[in-house]
Amino acid sequence: MGKRRKKFILTILVSLVIAIGGGYLLYSIIGQQEATHKFRTVKVERGEISSVVTATGTINPVITVLVGSQVSGTIKELYADFNSRVREGQVIAQIDPAIFEAQVEQGKANLQNAQANLLNAKANLKNAQANLNKAEIAVLDTKRTLERNKELFEKKVIPQATLDTAQTNYDTAIAQREVAKAQLESAKSHVESSKAQIEQAKASLKVSETNLRYTTIRSPVNGIVISRNVDVGQTVAASLQAPTLFTIAKDLTQMQVNTNVSEADIGRIATGQEAIFTVDAFPERTFRGRVSEVRNAPQTIQNVVTYDVVIQVDNRELRLKPGMTANVSIQIEHKEDILKVPNSALRFKPEIAKKEETVKTSSRKQEVPSSEKRDSWVERFAKELNLSADQRATLEMMLRSSKGEIQEIREKSKPEEAQTRIRALIGQKMWGILTEAQKEKWKEMGRTSEISQARPGRVWVLTPEGKPTAMDIMVGITDGTFSEVVQGNLQEGMDVIVEELISKKSRPSTPVPSTRGLR
Repeated sequence: MGKRRKKFILTILVSLVIAIGGGYLLYSIIGQQEATHKFRTVKVERGEISSVVTATGTINPVITVLVGSQVSGTIKELYADFNSRVREGQVIAQIDPAIFEAQVEQGKANLQNAQANLLNAKANLKNAQANLNKAEIAVLDTKRTLERNKELFEKKVIPQATLDTAQTNYDTAIAQREVAKAQLESAKSHVESSKAQIEQAKASLKVSETNLRYTTIRSPVNGIVISRNVDVGQTVAASLQAPTLFTIAKDLTQMQVNTNVSEADIGRIATGQEAIFTVDAFPERTFRGRVSEVRNAPQTIQNVVTYDVVIQVDNRELRLKPGMTANVSIQIEHKEDILKVPNSALRFKPEIAKKEETVKTSSRKQEVPSSEKRDSWVERFAKELNLSADQRATLEMMLRSSKGEIQEIREKSKPEEAQTRIRALIGQKMWGILTEAQKEKWKEMGRTSEISQARPGRVWVLTPEGKPTAMDIMVGITDGTFSEVVQGNLQEGMDVIVEELISKKSRPSTPVPSTRGLR
């Protein structure tokens, strides 16, 4: 009786376990069959879109004047401080002028001494002129005496000694006249030397007076002091270069933003383009400006070549201050009333499509090596530029050598920006192998706004049965969030898939219990 009862109980337990396990399996299968794929969609709409280049920069005054000192000395007084408004010619600092005043007095004394020397030299000149006149008279007198004695000697009225004496007196008078002439020339040279000393003393006095004026520091422009680098009692030395005492911004109502734009984007920047930017001081406010200059001087920062783009900004409210960091977006192209689609829809792929693409990609890798693939953009331009076989071979070699660089751009850039950067890189590679005629054609192609030219894209929409289906389109410019729809069957108001959500009803989270071990 006991054995029969135990067998009956065991049979009931086994039946219950089998029933529970079968029910669980059946429920799991039904739950899997009832699993539904849900998709989050966004409607295609019309609106405006802008293609922009982003960069960071620093806000600076348009004109900044560094006020320095041309003389060395101790700062005696300061008449301007930070944020002081100054006018052109206004005294803003004073260097102790004591030494320079003494130098001026010394220069005046030297000038007076030189003037006195000139008067003395002129007096000596008059004395020398008088001595010359006296010597000329003596020559005439001795000459007449000599000629008279010659006549008397011929008549044998006077002896030979008297004639010799007259001749000696005449020769002596001539010699004295020459001495007087030399003294006169010497006196004249002394006069000229004294005049030169006066001019030298005047120049020295002028230098001293100029240095004295330099001790008074004046503002060269109308503006605002944005920096003061000295204090009263501080000694400034101007031996090698003029030390900067003040920095004055000429006009803070007009500012400029100096931005660094990478070489991949600089080709899209042009003078006159609009720009917007924000600063950390006013995060909720957007400031506007316009590109005024694209400087050609390159700057290499961490192996990245950048160029300085200057943006003019109206700062009448004086909210922007020098040195602020600006996050700039330069508008390259703007379109209104266009059909636009979210970039997330362009990036979306259903899980099924991803699996199929993985299979196709792996099979294609076995058939054609990736190094032999050609970008359609490169192929199209090769045809339009009519590249020769040698040029094509050189270009392919360049692209193979740049494979790592292109891959790095794809990894570090947004999908919508990577293609533009790669195009710029390929353009740089191509430029060196083009002929002059091909370069001119390249420029013509550049003027037709090739960067914003349509490129292929794909979005997914739902069929009436709720299944995703692909729709190929051509897209144009992008702002990073939306892209322009240039061509395709996509219509305004249609829903495009941006995300796939998988929901399964009551999917079991624990394994099916096993009957192994039951007896």
